[in-house]
Amino acid sequence: MDFELTKQQLKLKDSVRTFCEKEFDSKLALELDKNEVFPMELYRKAAKHGFSSRFIPEKYGGIGEGYLASCLAMEEMCRADSSLGLACMIGTFGSDLLLLKGTEEQKNIYLPHLCRGDSISAAAFTEPSRGTDISTVDTIAVKDGKEWVINGTKTLITNAPIADFFIVLCQTGSRELPRKSQSLFIVNKEANGLSVTKLSNKMGIRCVTTGEVSFKDVRVSEKSLLGKQGEGFSYSMEFFTISRTSIAAQAIGTAQGALEIAVNYAQKRESAGQPIIRFQQIGAKLAQVATEIEAARLLMYKAACSIDQNKVDPMLTSMAKLYASSVAVRAADAAIQTLGGYGYLGDYKVERAYRDARVTEIYEGTSEIQRLAILKQLLKSY
Repeated sequence: MDFELTKQQLKLKDSVRTFCEKEFDSKLALELDKNEVFPMELYRKAAKHGFSSRFIPEKYGGIGEGYLASCLAMEEMCRADSSLGLACMIGTFGSDLLLLKGTEEQKNIYLPHLCRGDSISAAAFTEPSRGTDISTVDTIAVKDGKEWVINGTKTLITNAPIADFFIVLCQTGSRELPRKSQSLFIVNKEANGLSVTKLSNKMGIRCVTTGEVSFKDVRVSEKSLLGKQGEGFSYSMEFFTISRTSIAAQAIGTAQGALEIAVNYAQKRESAGQPIIRFQQIGAKLAQVATEIEAARLLMYKAACSIDQNKVDPMLTSMAKLYASSVAVRAADAAIQTLGGYGYLGDYKVERAYRDARVTEIYEGTSEIQRLAILKQLLKSY
């Protein structure tokens, strides 16, 4: 089995690294983190390089290199900066659903604009009283002639304040069969009755905007239905199975960046006449983190390859997200401990890496949910 990346994939990693070295600014990152502002100009620059649309086919304006390539770009971005890196990749969030279930007309309307960086997408699943459980939703869509009327509220929606359109999960049938009575709709931000409230004071990924979306008698056409009516839940699960791999890549990049800062610092910082990395408690901790990062990376690569080969493995993608997110938190924590008091200061990036890493254990399905998903698949194997 060949574990080496192709020349094309290595070239992608180099191009992303070059972009980050040129465009990322530590002072900008601190300012955006403090003020919770999305770096739109930076995002558009990254989009023009095709970093955020690596998995989208060329005929829709993307690069067409698949999910592993997309994960490589995400990892390298977040290695350079856990916040700016994610911001440069997040603008196409939810577009996987368009690729999976959209009509050719829908794909041609929305995907080229996303690939150019001219628009931003958002996927709206989570609700105030439901959280991770989307088997039943309170947002309702009712058919009225040739239109659907949507009412309800979605919260903790990534990109909501800056999104040009939303993919929204709605109840469209009897709650007695919740998993067979949901549907997905594409809703443009200009729709009458749609309003967005920005959510502030997040712990981490503060330059990636999050919001609450309210729908009050929002009318959309029949053409806004994404895929088949009543299949929204299964489509959403299919989407999460794929998107978890990207979160794993985000976590691994964040972990790698934190480790590199810690190792560089520990080689220069001296105590008792020698670099502190020579002290067993510090050196061994960093060696352990490096090992876990590599293990997480290989797991993520395997999960991404399974997607590219149309052999999506739900257990594998859940494992990748579960393990990578926990490694990211441990790596950032180890980096802070290695830098000591300096690690607690924002200028050294590792405290922000810790705050940014923490959310990877929560969104796209909590670590607890990932364990349940893994167990479900495990029980099918025996």
